[in-house]
Amino acid sequence: MSTIADNISRVIARIEAAAQACGRAPATIGLLAVSKTKPAEAVREAFAAGVRDVGENYLQEALEKQTQLTDLALTWHFIGPIQSNKTRAIAEHFDWVHSVDRLKIAQRLAEQRPEGLAPLNICIQVNVSGEASKSGCAPAELEALAQAISALPRLKLRGLMAIPEPTDDPDAQEAAFASVRILQERLSLPLDTLSMGMSHDLEAAIAQGATWVRIGTALFGARDYGQA
Repeated sequence: MSTIADNISRVIARIEAAAQACGRAPATIGLLAVSKTKPAEAVREAFAAGVRDVGENYLQEALEKQTQLTDLALTWHFIGPIQSNKTRAIAEHFDWVHSVDRLKIAQRLAEQRPEGLAPLNICIQVNVSGEASKSGCAPAELEALAQAISALPRLKLRGLMAIPEPTDDPDAQEAAFASVRILQERLSLPLDTLSMGMSHDLEAAIAQGATWVRIGTALFGARDYGQA
């Protein structure tokens, strides 16, 4: 049976190969280990194998893991849908939020971010596939939302996040990620982050400029949602 360390090595090799294939430096692509439904011990194993950035979708689960892993120098990323009643805890306990899709949430995060902490790194989630079931800002609303968020205190707008409609077609994967990159290039703001690509499509995302790939299954194995 593969260990988490073995899985991390394989994913890093995929990232490096994908970067080299499109002429990018592998160091420009961050590995975000997504540990939803997985125990704190799995995150500890990943840390021992070199992982420093952890992504969580579920707030309560994330807070419990943070309590168990206070001895590790981890950077915590919130990547799930955000309800208004969860913003204070997110503002207080995370370094990055990838899933902001409306101004109200950004305003609450700004108001509730403790002044003693560094500005909260923000990515706007954009719904490039137009799926009704997906969170995300509509592309037509992106410029106005980005401008408004960039003006808020205690936040640092870094870029965009997207979860395109799943497909096994590499050309379709690249086309979806290209649309995210183009949306960011058209914004009149100096942004440096594209959070896109998961276990099944990280190569296509890297080809189109991803700076964070959010990897769960390929690192930790299939998820048990009964434990979430």
